Amino acid sequence: MKKSIYNYVDLPNPGKMPKIDLKKENKELYNPSAKEVSTVDVPEMSFLMIDGEGDPNTSQEYQNSIEALFSVSYKIKFISKKDSSQDYVVMPLEGLWWAENLADFNILDKSGWKWTAMIRQPDFITKDMMKEAIQEVEKKKKLPALSRIKFQSLHEGLSAQIMHIGPYSQEGQPVEKLHNFIEEKGSEFNGSLVKNTMRYT
Repeated sequence: MKKSIYNYVDLPNPGKMPKIDLKKENKELYNPSAKEVSTVDVPEMSFLMIDGEGDPNTSQEYQNSIEALFSVSYKIKFISKKDSSQDYVVMPLEGLWWAENLADFNILDKSGWKWTAMIRQPDFITKDMMKEAIQEVEKKKKLPALSRIKFQSLHEGLSAQIMHIGPYSQEGQPVEKLHNFIEEKGSEFNGSLVKNTMRYT
């Protein structure tokens, strides 16, 4: 009796648009160790951004900013898919956090923090696409933070990072690890916090 062996190959679907996932393409930026501090050279990237200040856990301004950023980000994705045939996964929320005096950057009291809430955009997304998306969102939603969105590039360069999984109230230990690591290297820092990942430059 003859035995037949069939190998099934998952061929690309010509009618299905490939979807870009920057988290997978840049694993070194979005999936660092939770145990040890590591260094990474962060390239220049484009973001939708909104600036503000105050404790993100209690600030309505911060919540309004998040809603506006995600609404516009998803609308840009729709425009890109429709007009340019380029689809991608919308990136998670990221943020820059600092104080005028870094000595006052207190994890236990965030009321004096300044922040920039932001969502990364693929390289092929443009400011004009953002403007179109904002106009489309405005037709359906009255979001107070829409007018404050800006499209801007950011180059963090050489950075130290560590993963923090858990509530913000427990982030003191990894932040201390970062500070100690940077000081041991003889460098200075300003704060940059990515969702569930803290990276300092």
